[in-house]
Amino acid sequence: MMQLYVKASTSLANIRDRLSRDDSGASLVEYSVLIGLITVATIAMIILVGGKVLAAWTALNAAMPAAPAP
Repeated sequence: MMQLYVKASTSLANIRDRLSRDDSGASLVEYSVLIGLITVATIAMIILVGGKVLAAWTALNAAMPAAPAP
């Protein structure tokens, strides 16, 4: 009975040590947060610059001469 207890205790200690050294989950969270921040920044830039780009294209379109009728 004592051997079984020692073996189980050792196995649990090994698993606990292995899990405490595993930081791949933390990396996944960090990359997810980074992707989220990049996405939010990209959407904000599109919203901020979008109106100016639309105004520039509209002005360019208005400045172009009309196409001749065929």
